[in-house]
Amino acid sequence: MNQATVHHLISSKAKEKNPDSLFELRLAANLGLIQQLFHSLYPEEKHSKAFDKLLKLLPKLFASRPEELKLQDLARIKSGNWYQSEKMVGMQLYVEHFNKDLKGLQEKLPYLKDLGVNFLHLMPITPRPKGENDGGYAVNAYYGVAKQYGTAKDLMALTEELRKQNMFLMLDFVVNHTSDEFQWAKKAKAGDKKYQDFYYTYGDDVIPKEFEKSLPEVFPETSPGNFTYIPEMERWVMTVFNSYQWDLNYTNPEVFLEMLTNLVKMVNQGVDVVRFDALAFLWKKMGTISQNLPEAHQLISLFRMCLQVAAPGTIFLAEAIVAPLEIVKYFGEESRRGNECEIAYNASLMALLWNSIATKKTLLLYKSLTSVPEKPQDCTWINYVRCHDDIGLGYEDRFIQEIGWNPHQHRKFLLDYYCQRLDWSPSTGLLFMYNPKTEDGRITGSGASLLGLEKALKENDSKLIEAAVSKIIMLHGIILSFGGIPMIYAGDEIGTLNDYSFLKDEAKKDDSRWVNRPKQDWNIISKLSGKESPQSKIFNTIKRLIAIRKKHPFFADDNNLQLLHTGNDHVLAFERSGKQQKGLLVLCNFDEKPQVIESRWMLKLGYFSKGDPINLVSGEKIIFSSGLLRIKPFEIIWLKKG
Repeated sequence: MNQATVHHLISSKAKEKNPDSLFELRLAANLGLIQQLFHSLYPEEKHSKAFDKLLKLLPKLFASRPEELKLQDLARIKSGNWYQSEKMVGMQLYVEHFNKDLKGLQEKLPYLKDLGVNFLHLMPITPRPKGENDGGYAVNAYYGVAKQYGTAKDLMALTEELRKQNMFLMLDFVVNHTSDEFQWAKKAKAGDKKYQDFYYTYGDDVIPKEFEKSLPEVFPETSPGNFTYIPEMERWVMTVFNSYQWDLNYTNPEVFLEMLTNLVKMVNQGVDVVRFDALAFLWKKMGTISQNLPEAHQLISLFRMCLQVAAPGTIFLAEAIVAPLEIVKYFGEESRRGNECEIAYNASLMALLWNSIATKKTLLLYKSLTSVPEKPQDCTWINYVRCHDDIGLGYEDRFIQEIGWNPHQHRKFLLDYYCQRLDWSPSTGLLFMYNPKTEDGRITGSGASLLGLEKALKENDSKLIEAAVSKIIMLHGIILSFGGIPMIYAGDEIGTLNDYSFLKDEAKKDDSRWVNRPKQDWNIISKLSGKESPQSKIFNTIKRLIAIRKKHPFFADDNNLQLLHTGNDHVLAFERSGKQQKGLLVLCNFDEKPQVIESRWMLKLGYFSKGDPINLVSGEKIIFSSGLLRIKPFEIIWLKKG
């Protein structure tokens, strides 16, 4: 029976609402690829017993899945790619910053529903070390709940309520490393050879020094080098991110089997999307930078194929903040259906938007985005303005040079602009991981502070306030209309400013990313019904745009986005095409001055065939003068085709 026949049978059987009858079919559909991937990483002549263990493990993992989730899996197999819908709108949040704990979060679901959010990414809620723990990404366990967030029962109650509300949940699976307090690390420290082999550990520093010759430093300021000496076990261990985060050794198949088990236990709590954290780092090879290696892609695909057998309604998000051409590879190699992750962060779009804000031009954005290969049809992006992390400047030097700029000087300008090193800049960001020798660094700060609202409010400058609010709305309008799932960072919907309280916390003061991890201000939210404050304008406009998005199918991601050139370097233009020639034209002015573009090419696209059109964002009529369209400073236009 060929794979096409098997997939047809799976679709047919899904209608029978019998999850157990589908398990063997799914296993048959994926077994060949699972075996191929497994033995590409773990040669058959050496690891045949490990593969036998995997074959025995998969039925057990499927049997462990709750019946309600098995039925949900069936419904999703039948309905198709739910994650590409125009109805999807996400929010990323820290539970403790949003409303204390999981019960507090559940109490605020009506607020999220009112805004239009139906997809939640909760920052790590699993047990972690006290003190430094990288915001929860140093994990002591892969499932369960840290005490400060509540209990496992509270999480199950939340996920049950989310299903009732037709909302979706994403949690992190920290696949690259554990904390040094994880049960495996503790056993390794105690001298257990089996668990020492779960990590990259060495009795002397000969091999670590060889690795260091090619490995870059992720956090050179706070965690230089990639290895840490552990006196308890008298061995060196690989710690790429921080000394308390031990990198897992996936060259050992036992690590994969254990991590697959942890993954399924996690998703069985009611998780819809798994955020595969730091997946670019999964495979280590001496003489390379140990990022984006072919083996890492094979390992991710192996995880996915196994999860498709045990929990087929759950999908993967690639947390790969890498070069644009590398990001696309994490969807997988197949042209139609990616065989790795269904979703990936559109980190390139995010970084390019911030570049355009600072330069007031879209040249680098167009050059970079038009060079990225089209993603597989069944995959999608998460588009975002800000997140919990920093803003990197990983633009390709060749594109910067083609524009006529010096790459080094350009990056220095961006750091100066956003990190309070230019008096005239409205931005109040902070430097992150700055290297004075190379002048390389990254940017932190809340979206509103980076866009000038903090400085404008401090100076009580009404024009600066208006400009900052317009920029906030414009960037969110872009992520809401670009192809993929828009992800709002909690607080950005009300223009939350930088939080400097981290400077008083010993565990956080050296990590400036905490400045953009503020608490949700429910006092401001209680006053949003008014229309006078900047926060009210931001919230009510974003809420209205979300509602508009959900009404129009052309916002669904069907690879139906086309960048358009207007002839004006200050303006970004793209079209979301729809069925039967109906679609949406998006125009954005990144300049502080009004800009004009010619209307002839828009007429050819069919956007002015039925009288004076309306900008869906502002509700105002589009005004022409002598065949030119005038776009206000930092204005975004959504122009619907008649």
